[in-house]
Amino acid sequence: MVYDIVLLPVTILFIFSGFGLFYYAIKLNQKFPKEHNFINCILTFFLWIIAGLIYPLHLSIGNSHFRLFQILSMFFICIITPFLIFLILFFQHRVVLRNDPDIKERRNIKSFLNKFDKQEDDLNSLRSHKIKKDIHRKALHLFPAGIIIFLWIFAVYIWDGLWKVDEVWRITGQQFGRFLILTAGYSGILIFGALDYIRLSYIFENHNLFHLIPENVLDLLGKTMKRDENYNYIKPLVLALSFAPIFIFPFGVFAAASLIATLGDGAASVFGLRFGKIHFPKSSEKTIVGYIVGFLASFGIAFTSLWIFESSLMLFEIFLISFSGAITFFIIDVSNHKIDDNILNPLLSALIMGLLYYIL
Repeated sequence: MVYDIVLLPVTILFIFSGFGLFYYAIKLNQKFPKEHNFINCILTFFLWIIAGLIYPLHLSIGNSHFRLFQILSMFFICIITPFLIFLILFFQHRVVLRNDPDIKERRNIKSFLNKFDKQEDDLNSLRSHKIKKDIHRKALHLFPAGIIIFLWIFAVYIWDGLWKVDEVWRITGQQFGRFLILTAGYSGILIFGALDYIRLSYIFENHNLFHLIPENVLDLLGKTMKRDENYNYIKPLVLALSFAPIFIFPFGVFAAASLIATLGDGAASVFGLRFGKIHFPKSSEKTIVGYIVGFLASFGIAFTSLWIFESSLMLFEIFLISFSGAITFFIIDVSNHKIDDNILNPLLSALIMGLLYYIL
């Protein structure tokens, strides 16, 4: 596979915007050294650059009929998505703020944090509300993986298998699926990245654009974020970036790893909060019940994904690969580390399962 020049604008866009994330990480670390996780932000920066560099490799398919889809993908990512982001910000600036100038005074990071602290106090007093918030968080994390798997099923089993549209365009369902997933995925990464650029701009006194974030977006963030995330990049951005490198693996492995990082982690967290009594380590919120449920959920998710998407594998091979992914998740979950699970879980689970896939 080689770089295709028509796809290079995406790489250039990601490299230039990625260094902005690096600058933000430095400024956040200077102003909020206790709240800011510098290691995770630097890893996010590297993932952003890697995502840009490998994008042409993902879509460099040796099929002349695929050229149109390459151009469309680049066009949507580099032109349509930035234009939509600009329209939203322009609407907030020229219409919403003009009709209600007081919004700029009300919609700021200080007010947001005050509401956030009050909400956190309320949630801590009621365990059921805390569980509900965690479900909201995990549902948002599941969204990128869910969209990717839906697009693959649509392209391979409906667009190609049921409708036979592949005969018209002369590209396979898998090639069309790669186009849909990469176009939607990279566009989503840019949207999440733009949100963080605007959200974290409060660190610049003279260029604070926090008030341009729509109210419904702020409400969603308040329901799904932890307090320390106000000083770091949002989790869906980190998770989506972690998916980019592992898309090189067979789709069954990719689906298993991405769902382990979302559904497996979500099951461990929710069941741990609801039924867990024994914490390990004692100072941690994680519980023995959470570890067990997370392992079992990860194994079941991986087994189902491989069974559906990798039909050429034997049952024993599916069992072994699934177990390796689940045990990788368990080790990451139980270990005491500062690196975000949204980075480690998909990357390491995919790496271990992918190596076993090729060995077997």
